[in-house]
Amino acid sequence: MSTDKEILNNRQAFHEFYILDKYEAGAVLVGTEVKSIMAGRVQLKDSYVSVKDGEVWLFNAHISHYSHGNKQNHDPLRTRKLLLHKKEIEKVERETTQKGMTLVVTSIYWKNGRIKFEIGVAKGKKLYDKRETEMRKTIDRETRQQLKEQSR
Repeated sequence: MSTDKEILNNRQAFHEFYILDKYEAGAVLVGTEVKSIMAGRVQLKDSYVSVKDGEVWLFNAHISHYSHGNKQNHDPLRTRKLLLHKKEIEKVERETTQKGMTLVVTSIYWKNGRIKFEIGVAKGKKLYDKRETEMRKTIDRETRQQLKEQSR
């Protein structure tokens, strides 16, 4: 039995990119950030992940102030360190530098009482790729609808 509970799914990442590889990462967070994430008050719209000096960092992820936090509340846009194994960091760094890929957060979830970030190694989609994906989704939806009507 899995104890994973999804907090946030970054649908825009799947629209903008082809996700080729996924990694699970922990994060260095302060208490008020954890409580805000638990409440679902996190936005990944302009966020990205980067490797610097052998460490993985999350930039521009907006975690809102905790409503019951005091004057020691966190900075909503601060840079946060993500925790991966050394071999995973080396592999991610190799993929992003050699192949021109980028790193994005695809989802945030609970796992065994800890908040985890799912990082995807991604390749950008062109406009015609996005149109093709939308068309395929529409066709699949219409097909399911017709099959449902026929089974009645």
